[in-house]
Amino acid sequence: MSDSDALEDLQSRLAFQEQTLTDLNDVVARQTEQIDRLEQQLRALAGKYRDLRDAVEQSPGEEGGSPADERPPHY
Repeated sequence: MSDSDALEDLQSRLAFQEQTLTDLNDVVARQTEQIDRLEQQLRALAGKYRDLRDAVEQSPGEEGGSPADERPPHY
């Protein structure tokens, strides 16, 4: 292998590695955006869950007790 062939091979490898790094960077950026959206959705769902839990805890059951004291319908 001559020096020019070796140089071309190294340049080709460098170009491939640069493209690979660019592709990986794009993937990481998309995943970061997706994680941010998912975290925002999770916070919203957690807030809704707390609101529903608080509403259930504040409302009396059919017999005047708490929902934890109620008998399941199959009894």
